[in-house]
Parts: sequence; structure tokens; C-alpha cells
Amino acid sequence: MKRRAFLASPLLLAVASAPAADYPRVVPGTALAFPRDHGSHPGFRTEWWYVTGWVKDAGGSDYGIQVTFFRNRPGIAEDNPSAFAPRQLMFAHAALADPRRGRLRHDQRVARAGFGLAGTGEDTTRAWIGDWSLELGGDTYVARIAARDFAFDLRFTSPEPVLLQGDAGFSRKGPHPLQSSYYYSRPQLAVAGSVTIERKPVAVVGRAWLDHEWSSEVMATEAIGWDWTGINLADGGALMTFQMRDRDGRTLWAGGTHRAADGRMRAFAPGEVRFVPQRRWRSPRTQVEYPVAMVISAGGADYTLQPLLDDQELDSRASTGTIYWEGAVRALHAGREVGRGYLELTGYWKPLQL
Repeated sequence: MKRRAFLASPLLLAVASAPAADYPRVVPGTALAFPRDHGSHPGFRTEWWYVTGWVKDAGGSDYGIQVTFFRNRPGIAEDNPSAFAPRQLMFAHAALADPRRGRLRHDQRVARAGFGLAGTGEDTTRAWIGDWSLELGGDTYVARIAARDFAFDLRFTSPEPVLLQGDAGFSRKGPHPLQSSYYYSRPQLAVAGSVTIERKPVAVVGRAWLDHEWSSEVMATEAIGWDWTGINLADGGALMTFQMRDRDGRTLWAGGTHRAADGRMRAFAPGEVRFVPQRRWRSPRTQVEYPVAMVISAGGADYTLQPLLDDQELDSRASTGTIYWEGAVRALHAGREVGRGYLELTGYWKPLQL
């Protein structure tokens, strides 16, 4: 459901007191159309393209990878003819989980769109900030990231149709219908390419998951954050679940989708999804505590999520203004590994503001 807080970005702090723009609403029954809806929707307030996955090198070592691009319409200076007016803001996060290092490598970027230096395309997926980019051509996404101490040059290919989340792409995030987004996923992406660590490129292959989501209002005022997971199941299926939490840690809203290997779909009602923490980890840098091991119940089936490594905290205060945990996890059922994916934990540092 990927979704990020834009609460303390240096660019956004400068415009926090601006009047609210006339943002479009997410309307149930709206049919998503492709390839157009792979592209950006600049009228909406927030939007993100989010790729996570597991890859393996020739020696059998596992890595977790994350690439996320965000677009934000702050709703100010929209009548200003100056090319410098911040009509659209761009953010990007990239991370590499390597158990041999014991903690996450990550980097971030922020820019205002324009001048060919940062932006998004409206016809299909194309997002970039400088030499960081994510672009879709045919059935293949290409991500090129040149971070401070690592780099990605990766291709993600899927011949499968998109997975429309919620009700045909209309995804409720709270008790009020306005707390919704347009949301689809591309699970079971085949990954190939290279990961560069300390200037040494390593060929990798694996599986990944892509989310694309856009909205003008996602979170209820009572919500402080969410837990989300997307799992590529070993049998070829896909599982997505999420919960929105209130200030007491209770579930305010929940949902999810299971797509079986044969294409059969099941969407979960709020009462069918539960997240039960099993083990917590405290960051030695921020002192934030996260439930990094979970049991997730979805439609009567239980999955235990175990992290590739505990320290997968991402401090993005220099861009989107928050701290969160974004980690590669294994999914086990009855003690047997049945899938791999990512778990996202937000709102454990401070309440998010979307």
C-alpha cells in the first residue's frame, strides 16, 4: 500500500502554511486503464512507485532491495509562471539489506520537478531524480540507482496482469470512503542485473514486488501509521495485507488480497486480517522499537514473518521527514517457508502525516 509521510521534508516545511489545493478524490467504480495508469497522476496530492525484492548472487548470498519514488503536489504557486515554482516535489529512497553487514545501507534524494533534472511521465512509469530512475518499457521495469555506497542496475519483468487491490483498484484505508487510494501491484517480478557494493558489481537474480498508488487523502485523523506486507508466495501466488493503527496500537482499518497461482482472487474484509507481534527490536541509533517478527492472519490462514536481519531501519528525515522500518522477510506456514517479501512498519517513531 505504499504510502509515505511527507511531514518534515525541508522543501515541504517551507510551504506548510499554504492553503489546501483542490485535489481530486478517489472515486469507487473508476476503471484503471493501462498503460496510462502506470504513469503519474499529477493532480492528486501524493503518489509512489515502490519496488522491493529478494535477490541472490552466484555464491548463494541473499540481499534485500528497495527502490521508491514519490511525487507530491504541495498545492502552492500553481498560478506562478516561474519554472522555479514548486508545483511538484520528488523524493526517492533506495536501500540494500545485506546480512553480512548487519544493518541497512540506504540513501535518499529530494528535488522539485523541472528542468529535466527530476520528474515523472504521465504516459507510463517514468520517474527520476538526477541519475536515479525507474522506467517501464513493455513488460520490464529498469531501475538505476547510484547511491553513496551502493548501486543498482536492475531489470524487473512480469508477463502477468496487474493485481488490482481492494475493489478493482479502489483501496479503502479507513472507516470513511474518502480515506482511499487507487492501488495496484505487480507481484512475482523476475529480477536480473547487478548490485554494486563498495564499487564491486555483483550479478544477481531474484523476485520482486512493485506497488503503484496515488491519492489525495489516505489516513484517518485517528491513524498514526500502518503495517504492510507484500509476499511473493513460493507456489506462484501473491499475498498483500495491511493494517492502519490508532494511537493505542489497535487496528483502525485493515485489508488485503490473495491471488492464487491459478489467478483466483480473494479480497479480505477488515475483520479478516490481523497482525500479531512476535518479537521486537530496538534501534541503537533512534531508540525506536519495531515488531520485526509478526504472525499475520489473512482469511483464516496464518503466516509467520521472520526478518532477513533485524536492523532494516530507514532514517528519511532528510527527505520525507520520517523514520520507518522497511525489511526483507521470509513467510513461514506451519514452520515451512512458503514465500518471501517485505514488511513495512511506520508510525513507530512519530505519528505520520499524509
